[in-house]
Amino acid sequence: MQGVWRELAGLVLPVACAGCGRPRTELCVECRRALERDGRGARRVRPRPEPAGLPRVWAGVPYADEARAVLLAHKERGALRLAAPLGGVLAGAVRGLRPGAGALLVPVPSARRAVAGRGHDPVRRIALAAAADLRRGAGNGVGEGAGARVLAVLRQRRPVADQAGLSARQRLANVAGALEVRGGAGRLLRGLPVVLVDDLVTTGATLAEAARAVTAAGGRVTGAAVVAATGSAFPGAFTGGGTPCDSAAERGKRGGAADGYSGK
Repeated sequence: MQGVWRELAGLVLPVACAGCGRPRTELCVECRRALERDGRGARRVRPRPEPAGLPRVWAGVPYADEARAVLLAHKERGALRLAAPLGGVLAGAVRGLRPGAGALLVPVPSARRAVAGRGHDPVRRIALAAAADLRRGAGNGVGEGAGARVLAVLRQRRPVADQAGLSARQRLANVAGALEVRGGAGRLLRGLPVVLVDDLVTTGATLAEAARAVTAAGGRVTGAAVVAATGSAFPGAFTGGGTPCDSAAERGKRGGAADGYSGK
């Protein structure tokens, strides 16, 4: 219900660009171009240290500046229409994996209390937008992206602690065995390429656990795609002015939201 009210409010209340604060637009041309990396596209990323069981990971953008602000606006402030441009970025990362036709995009799940608190599931919403982008890009219905669809079959089987402040080793221990495929859903995974999708990768611990859970259920994980990766996973991403961690003052300019990402 919260999501419905947010959509209605967006139609009547003044908006500002989620990336830079420019008035009267939810995402300005310059920030949209920054999300698209000026045509440079997605790239493969490797967290260091790389956790065991982590599949190939492609990311659309480094987690900094406009991309960081837009992700936070969508996730924490309910700017739901930003799912479409973020989905386009995620679709670019999926294409980098070259999963072929009929790919299943399996979102990394959020805790139920987090979804209830936000009024929406941000990763699932972005994944749906990405699948639509992939199908449109396939054109004649064959080849890369054709038949892409979202299959939200993963769930948390136990609570996990907030990952913020944990080392890479502690994060692995925190999520070990925490995910599972919903009962009976394993049969839906068989015979098709599975791409794990998430909004952000930092250490890769959560994606490695998701890959374990899907494989245990009989799925074939061909890789993982994320909207953004932090500087440790996206080497060289912050040359030329960006920084991997904005100051509180910079976050304030973009709406005052705290960084809701705790390290995945």
